[in-house]
Amino acid sequence: MLDAITNGTSTRSSHGYDYREALDASQKVNWVIDDVIGGDKKLDFSKRFMPESLARVDELPFLIEGERTVLNQIRAHAYLTIFGLVEEFILPFVLDHVRPSLDQADDRVRAFLQFAGEEAKHIQLFKRFSEEFCKGFGTECRVIGPPSEVAKFILSHEPLSVALTILHIEWMTQRHYIESVRDDHSIDPQFKGLLRYHWLEEAQHAKLDTLLVEALADGMSKAEIEKAVDGYLEIGGFLDNGVRQQTMFDLEAFEEATGHTLPDAEREVFLEKQHQANRWTYLGTGMTHPKFLETLGTLDMSQRRRIEGISSVFC
Repeated sequence: MLDAITNGTSTRSSHGYDYREALDASQKVNWVIDDVIGGDKKLDFSKRFMPESLARVDELPFLIEGERTVLNQIRAHAYLTIFGLVEEFILPFVLDHVRPSLDQADDRVRAFLQFAGEEAKHIQLFKRFSEEFCKGFGTECRVIGPPSEVAKFILSHEPLSVALTILHIEWMTQRHYIESVRDDHSIDPQFKGLLRYHWLEEAQHAKLDTLLVEALADGMSKAEIEKAVDGYLEIGGFLDNGVRQQTMFDLEAFEEATGHTLPDAEREVFLEKQHQANRWTYLGTGMTHPKFLETLGTLDMSQRRRIEGISSVFC
């Protein structure tokens, strides 16, 4: 399985993705961290950071507008910090899969090394964001982890299960920006800019991971693909438990930041609504993405139908 990158007979997938084109596109949009954060590029804490379609804070009628803005910002901090967390398992996974072919230095190897380098940059970017957020927000906002334990669990699964999880995350990122962030002019421009720069590079990662999924699945039996999807769903269950915990952390941060301790009935509604919002953000938007389902269908149409039947729980 570690030789998947070098074993393909074609550089172009059934989707039309190409290693050279992905590499060229990544190099054209490449950016430097200091150009997008720091200095006079400050977060505006008078504005919301996340689009409402993901944050869903307006579903909590017992909060006043200022409290909804605070909760939205707490969700935004968790959002980028969790992206940094997941990229800490994506990075070693990509490096492990390119390592056996380093001596070839062809377009595939260079594209995946570019992929890995960009993921390392994103991890650093999100750490910088978290530092800036904490200084400006003034209240500790805990986030699930630690990244090393999350990575250990996810990477313990077979490669195709992990690759499907990464593909889910890559298409999820695209969907968030294109459908929710890009045309939302009400959110803080600085936070929106960070999402845009992240999206620009992840657009190529989604294509490269599609190629990797196809290479890993090449020659697999239906039973082997089903087992890999079992692993993907197990990882999804692990992440669902994580976002449930994150919802608790968000409630704690909200109450501390606002001084508003919710009564039990409102607390229950908060946890229910916000857990489902987190489920949609991190699980539903990836599981139902047409490109993710398309790739799954090329592996085994019955597995696509299986995921389509499950995904409604996370929407």
